[in-house]
Amino acid sequence: MNHGAGGETMQEFLSKHIIPYFPKIRTDVPLDSLDDSAVVDGIVFTTDAHTVKPLFFPGGDIGSLSVAGTVNDISVIGGKPLALSCAVILEEGLDIDIVDKVMNSVGRTSAECGVPVVTGDTKVMESGAVDKMVMVTSAVGKRSEYMDHNISVASQYRNVNSKWLTDDNVREGDAIIVSGTLGDHGVSLLSFREGYGFESTIKSDVAPLNKIIEKVLKIGGAVTMKDPTRGGLANTLNEWSSKSNTGIELNESDIPLKDAVVNACDLLGIDPLSIGNEGKAVIACVPDMADEILKVLRSHPLGKDANIIGYASSGTKHVIVRTTVGGKRILEPPIGDPVPRIC
Repeated sequence: MNHGAGGETMQEFLSKHIIPYFPKIRTDVPLDSLDDSAVVDGIVFTTDAHTVKPLFFPGGDIGSLSVAGTVNDISVIGGKPLALSCAVILEEGLDIDIVDKVMNSVGRTSAECGVPVVTGDTKVMESGAVDKMVMVTSAVGKRSEYMDHNISVASQYRNVNSKWLTDDNVREGDAIIVSGTLGDHGVSLLSFREGYGFESTIKSDVAPLNKIIEKVLKIGGAVTMKDPTRGGLANTLNEWSSKSNTGIELNESDIPLKDAVVNACDLLGIDPLSIGNEGKAVIACVPDMADEILKVLRSHPLGKDANIIGYASSGTKHVIVRTTVGGKRILEPPIGDPVPRIC
């Protein structure tokens, strides 16, 4: 299961057994950069497979999750998502009412974010060959009309080498911002699936972020962005640190977490910073623009709990968390996601 969980095990698996077999082409953002989307001849492209269990959970379902996750992957690299494809693989005997409910959710979320489904595919496998439903969504987009302005603003304060918000753009002093509370999706789904009883207060954060990200780009100054899905914040920041060759220091007290999520994670013995999210963005920006970006995030319903949680630092080679009791700990990259099949 860890080979598909988004952590170090999956990264090693991809680098040894998947990517080496594909021909390399010269693109703005190639496959082997392992960013959330690729950019080929100016076209932003991404694809997602969803095996979430159960299909319906507090705050969302496989339909809303598929649309939001794919739209977010296009958006966080600095793209404007234009259209989606939707492929469904169904188990023989699946109740048609379930199919209708999921497709209704796909259509509703697609309309909400303004990114239509324009093509797709449907397959049925014999009973027992697939767990109810698997959904694969892909999206195409173009460079956001606000990206040139965003990069121009950042370039007023430091050298910016990339036209896109790729993982290797973080530099000394950059501010690290999260758009809201972390761990909501994974804890909500785990609690609902296993019957722990936390679901009454914790709902998934599933949401398309393209509109709020557009507002950030209009302000300008962002250099790197990611939606922290599998492996959570820990995986995202360790990828940034490794690819950008810089350390990152966080203040634990500044990381937004719901009390219910913290309590649930304490009880279950898991780190909320390693749990996947489906409606949050992590943003690295030039420090001079951090307050402006934070202000615009907090003005949007999806960003009301946004906060600056730390800064990139050459004083360390790791992702370091300054704890609330005055110590420090290394935020290790997760081996895999501690909550399987959450997306």
